[in-house]
Amino acid sequence: MRIRLMVFIAAISLAMVFPSAVLAGTKYKKEYKMSVVVGPKLPWGAGATRFAELVREGTDGRINIKVYTSSSLMAGKQTNEFLIHRQGVADFCFASTINWSTTIKPLNLFNLPFFFPDYKALDAVTQGEVGKELEAMIQAKGVTVLGWGENGFREITNSRRSIKVPKDLEGLKIRVVGTPIFIETMKAMGANPVNMNWGDAQVAFQQGVVDGQENPVVAIEIPVKIWQFHQYATIWRYVIDPLMLTVNNKVMAGFTPEDQEVIRQAAVKATEEQRAVVRKGLIAPDLSALDTLRRNGMEVVELDRATRDQFKAKTKDVYKKWIPVIGTDLVNKARTIVEASR
Repeated sequence: MRIRLMVFIAAISLAMVFPSAVLAGTKYKKEYKMSVVVGPKLPWGAGATRFAELVREGTDGRINIKVYTSSSLMAGKQTNEFLIHRQGVADFCFASTINWSTTIKPLNLFNLPFFFPDYKALDAVTQGEVGKELEAMIQAKGVTVLGWGENGFREITNSRRSIKVPKDLEGLKIRVVGTPIFIETMKAMGANPVNMNWGDAQVAFQQGVVDGQENPVVAIEIPVKIWQFHQYATIWRYVIDPLMLTVNNKVMAGFTPEDQEVIRQAAVKATEEQRAVVRKGLIAPDLSALDTLRRNGMEVVELDRATRDQFKAKTKDVYKKWIPVIGTDLVNKARTIVEASR
């Protein structure tokens, strides 16, 4: 009896001194699942792995996050990611605003063509009032945004000719993301958009069935060695692809306040590091990423603001259709912030 009493007193003392450890031992899952649609070697996937490491270290192993890459939790259907996340199939996500924009329409803000001129404008939006408004919308649907990462500005490459003015794009078959606004934007600029998965696209490039594609330089084009398929690259920053590091609301509520703070800080650190990797070599004076393309035989064209505006002028109907879908007030707020950042 005395031994039982001593054990009970010891347990009470442990709970008072280490409440997180006791709670974790009784309520935490052995493994939390994190969804990422790309492979582990790309900066996007590596950012998710870094977050999981920081959380494990910061909680002394109480929270173990396993990263499921290449859309494995959703059977390859990237646009289903938000649904499985809200349902709790995925506890955490490092997700693209593009993939979630089919479900959360205001995220199409980042898909508006030529809306964001540079990283400064993007950061002003995601880290400011508009970012907080988007985070609140997402949280109301069952998911908390912990930090903003990045897949990068989507630049265009092709095997046919250099794209310097809108006329150069006309008639080219360009592989694009299947999101409606991407298809409509390419059509508005005179291209022939083709929606297919990346594996099929690479075969189509080799066979000459598809002429080009649009993707971020550091995040996709350099890792897959796009120069194997295409000779021409145009840096036009027509669309930006922010990433969101997120957690299911109910999952987050199951952690102690101390561990919740560890998770938040890990997300901030991991997304800051990930953004830096994706932007490396793309901000003057360091343009080494573009030099990498050139060293591998690509002709690289960098468009100035006036030329970008020529392409943007072609997409007026896209803006007319999508601004009401996104939310006129939200777009106007973002536009004001972007203009102020110039």
